[in-house]
Amino acid sequence: MAMHELQVVRWKRYGHDRLYANLPDGTAVGWADCKTGVITVLRAEYREPVTAILTQYLAGIVPVPASAVPGRPVLPPLTAADDLASNAPGDALRPQVAAAGVSAWARVVAWLLRRPIEGDSWRKGLAGEQRVGAELDRLRRQGWRVLHSIPLPRDVDLDHLLVGPGGVFSINTKHHANKAVWVGDDAVKVNHGAPEPYARKSRAEARRVQQVLERYCGFPVPVEPVLVFVGVTDLKVVATQLTVRVYREREVSVLAPLTGVLTADQIEQVYSVARHRQAWQAA
Repeated sequence: MAMHELQVVRWKRYGHDRLYANLPDGTAVGWADCKTGVITVLRAEYREPVTAILTQYLAGIVPVPASAVPGRPVLPPLTAADDLASNAPGDALRPQVAAAGVSAWARVVAWLLRRPIEGDSWRKGLAGEQRVGAELDRLRRQGWRVLHSIPLPRDVDLDHLLVGPGGVFSINTKHHANKAVWVGDDAVKVNHGAPEPYARKSRAEARRVQQVLERYCGFPVPVEPVLVFVGVTDLKVVATQLTVRVYREREVSVLAPLTGVLTADQIEQVYSVARHRQAWQAA
């Protein structure tokens, strides 16, 4: 569809000021927040014309003075290059997997010598994120928004982010196939091995996400950390504080019925910030 076939309507109500891009039959395919300049595309197939026409209209609107929203930064209009909604589970790991390509002969030799294969940890991580991502994507039908492989500074990434009526969840995936996992308040042990700081790092990650979202949303955004273990034979949780949710990959569906934390408008606002690559540049 060409840009000129879309109809743009300004909508002001309940403190909101938006521009809606509609099809000729009135169906909304995208909208822009006139206060923040963030564009949300509702129908992926119309992404380019929606972004183009709303960016054009936003340019003619006088932005809200900085004094009207004290200390609140504003994101630029969302472009296709900055839209993280198109990221697939594990995208951040694909370059490492590709760089660690191993021949079939090298795999045979490593197997015979019982040695680890270069890049196996990356491949396992990718497979784990793909499995968890598939489970999370099922929650979209219950009104949840899902993002994968959110890039953060210092070459790290957030595996998954879930936004919906029950709040926001930062999700960290750990793939320990055929292993037994023990989870305490601050440490995790795999097959009775050395303690891993998974729980502590998950809490720190959730605080980091919360700071970013509240910086741009302007209202409290509670974020809960979640650890999801993939392929484990046994999962024992002995944590007493319960500050981190712990699931196997198939159990993330228990999040679907949660409600009462974010309104429909807040979900859209949080999601519009979370999907914007530039929001995370100073995370």
